[in-house]
Amino acid sequence: MLLLHEVHSVHGARETEFEKAYRDEWMPALGAGDEARLLYFLHLAHGSGPSYRVVTITVVRDGAAYESLVRRIESGDLRSFATSLDRIRHDVHAKILLPLPWSPLQEILLTDVPTKPAEAEPTLYMEDTVWPEEGKLETYVERSGSHYASEMRSRGEILTVDASFRTAFGSGRRREIILWQKVMRPDFLVPLLTREVPERFRQPGTWMHDALELRDQWRSRLLRTAPWSPWR
Repeated sequence: MLLLHEVHSVHGARETEFEKAYRDEWMPALGAGDEARLLYFLHLAHGSGPSYRVVTITVVRDGAAYESLVRRIESGDLRSFATSLDRIRHDVHAKILLPLPWSPLQEILLTDVPTKPAEAEPTLYMEDTVWPEEGKLETYVERSGSHYASEMRSRGEILTVDASFRTAFGSGRRREIILWQKVMRPDFLVPLLTREVPERFRQPGTWMHDALELRDQWRSRLLRTAPWSPWR
């Protein structure tokens, strides 16, 4: 399983048009085959980052399926779609992700992913992108599972770690880890945003403290699914 993660910088006046294109064209076009499916369509929540950013995640069966998808976009039936998207966005940044060994999400059956839009309540995710220090990537991978994910399971009131990924070789920035976390209690985010992390969560033995041996740079984004976003 490969995941194509894309961050789109969309023309603000055409944001609705961009979303409609993914819902009415990209989603069913992928659904007609057995190689890939649109998994998520998410808006970066206003006030939490640059304006009019959309994150899409497409699951691809394997490397051969990814090559086929690329050829469809470059010279096949998806070429006109890709060209039309470029008229309504400023830019797009893409990378291929692979699940970490401890990720709760390891495989997705394409047949389980809806290919037609269905409305549901939006879900809020916190996406943490982490850059471990040089030479400490594999240690971070192991300890983020044994320490961070375990700590979050024991607390569990704010976030659940639904998945974790690393960038594939030759894709995106090296040494990049993504933690994909569902926000269970959005109201609990207010104290996180309005005051400093309590001292008890920064003591030795906590992830906030101990992970400083491995990294001190990361980026958090709050992403909200479109009501029709396929994967629940």
